[in-house]
Amino acid sequence: MTRHQIRETSMIDRLFLDHPRSVGETYLGHMGSAGRFGSRMILAGVACMLHGLFPFLFVKTGSNTVRTLHDNMVVNRRRAAIAAELSELGAYI
Repeated sequence: MTRHQIRETSMIDRLFLDHPRSVGETYLGHMGSAGRFGSRMILAGVACMLHGLFPFLFVKTGSNTVRTLHDNMVVNRRRAAIAAELSELGAYI
């Protein structure tokens, strides 16, 4: 492998794989998670806009969605961190 190829691989790794790995996901797994989160956020945003026009609709949808997404993200990060720690200790998960 040439130095140029190594540099390209390193850049691709840094740009596309560093973050997913840091949260315990593969590239495709991260893409799926981000897509699901984004979709839920868009739907909650629409509900919030409708709530602004019609205050009797979607009274708790926005805040419930934000809370749920936050909880899911924190739980998944903790799970990934625990799995990484156990893996380093030689445990098979």
